Amino acid sequence: MGQDPGLRRLALGTLLAAYPGPVPPDWAVDLLADGLAGHTLFGTNIHDPAQVAASTAALRAGRPDVIVAIDEEGGDVTRLAHATGSPYPGNAALGTVDDPALTREVYAAIGAELAALGVTLDLAPTVDVNTADENPVIGTRSFGADPKRVAVHSAAAVAGLQSTGVAACAKHFPGHGATVADSHHELPTVDVPPAVLRERDLPPFAAVVDAGVRAVMTAHIRVPALTGDGPATFSRAVLHDLLRVEYGFTGAVVTDALEMKGAVLAAGGVGTGAVRALAAGADLLCIGARVDAELVESVAAEIVAAIGDGRLARERVEEAAGRTVALAATSPADAPPPATDGLGYAAALRAVRVEGDLTRAAAPLVVQVHATSTVAEGRVPWGLGPHLAAGIEQARAVAGETDPEKLRRLAGDRPVVLVGRHLHRLPGARELVEALAATHQVTVVEMGWPGAWRPAGARAFVATHGASHANGRAAAQTLGLTG
Repeated sequence: MGQDPGLRRLALGTLLAAYPGPVPPDWAVDLLADGLAGHTLFGTNIHDPAQVAASTAALRAGRPDVIVAIDEEGGDVTRLAHATGSPYPGNAALGTVDDPALTREVYAAIGAELAALGVTLDLAPTVDVNTADENPVIGTRSFGADPKRVAVHSAAAVAGLQSTGVAACAKHFPGHGATVADSHHELPTVDVPPAVLRERDLPPFAAVVDAGVRAVMTAHIRVPALTGDGPATFSRAVLHDLLRVEYGFTGAVVTDALEMKGAVLAAGGVGTGAVRALAAGADLLCIGARVDAELVESVAAEIVAAIGDGRLARERVEEAAGRTVALAATSPADAPPPATDGLGYAAALRAVRVEGDLTRAAAPLVVQVHATSTVAEGRVPWGLGPHLAAGIEQARAVAGETDPEKLRRLAGDRPVVLVGRHLHRLPGARELVEALAATHQVTVVEMGWPGAWRPAGARAFVATHGASHANGRAAAQTLGLTG
C-alpha cells in the first residue's frame, strides 16, 4: 500500500526545509504545494536583495502562507550580509551599550529589511546568558552574562522585530550560555539542577514569553536533571512541562537543525530525531542546511510511520501543524523601511571599550590573527581591513605558528595593532602578544567575547564586543585609523 496522502501532507506541515543555490528548485516549490511548512534561507541562497525578493515570491507561488525563515541576528551571524559582514552590531555590543531603546531600534531595522524581502520568521534573537568565557558557539551572540540585563534586551529585541510583522524566534531553550562544547559537533552537557536554570538561564525566556514572542527554538544540549541522557530538543519535561506549563508559552516551538550532531548522535538519524522532537512537544522541525527532496520525503515518511505504529499520536502532529499554520499567518508590515542609515555603525561605536593608552607616534602595522568561524557564523569577513586609511600596512598571523621575529622586522619602529577574535581561546595567542610587547608598543583589539583575560605587556586593550562590519569600522575609528 502507498503512503496515505493526508498523513504525508500533515507530516510535511511540521517541516522547515532548505534548498541549494539562489533560485528555488522545482522540488522545493512543489513540496510547498504538497504541504511543506517552509524553507530556511542560508548564505548560499543570497546574492542581492532583488534576487532574494524574487526567491521568496517564487516560494509563495507554491504556498501563499509559506514560512520563510533566516538566521539574521546582526553582529557575527548574518545571512543577508554574509559577503561583507553585518552593518549592525550583535547582541554583546548592544548589551554593553545597555540602551534597550537602541536594541529595539536595531532589531526593528533588521526586521524591516527582512519584511521588504519577503522573510516571515527571523531565527533570532539569541537570548542565552553567556556565563562561560570559553563558550565556543554563543559568545558575542549573547547580550551578556547578567540574566537581568539579557532579559531586558531580549524583550526589546523581540518587540523591535515583531513590530515589523516578522516573527521572532528566541533561542536556545533552556539556555546554551553555560556550555563549553559546540552542539553542531557534539552534545554539550549542562549539569546543574533546575533551580540554577531558573535563576541563571531562564529569566530571558520568561521575558520574551511576556513580550509575546511568536516562536522559541530548542537547544541540542543535555541537562541531566531534566533531559536524562538526551538533548532538550527530545525532552517533554523541557518543551512541555517547563516551557508550555510553567512559563506559559503558547506559540510555536522550533527545533534547532536536526542535522546537527548534537541531535543526530542522540537520535540515530534525522527522521528518528523528527519523531522524537514531535513527541516531546516541538511543532516546527528545522531539518538543516543540507537538504534535498529525498531527505524531506524520508523525514515525512518516518513521521507517517510513527503515527501508524503508535510512536506518535496523530493528535500531537495535528497540534504541531496547527501551530505552524498560525506562525505562517505572520504578515510582514507593508510600511516602507525606516531611515536607518548609519544606525548600526553609531551603535557599534558606542559599544567600544578601551583600557589603557591609545597614544601612538606613528601609523601602526595592523596584524590580524587568524580565527576559525563556527557553523552558525559561517565564513563572513571580519577585521579592520576595509576601514583603514590608505598607506596603513596590514599583515596576517597564525597564533602558535607565525614567528614573532618576522612581525618585529615587518613593523620596524612602528607600533603594532594586533586584531583577533576570542584570543584567550587561541593556543599561542598570549605568547604572540607578549613576544611583540617586549619590543614594540602593542594595542590589542579583541573582536570576540573579551572574557576576563587581558594581554600582559600590551599598552592598550580595545574590546568591540563583536566582529561585524560595523564593529570593525568602530574599532578603526576609535584607533584613528580611518581615512
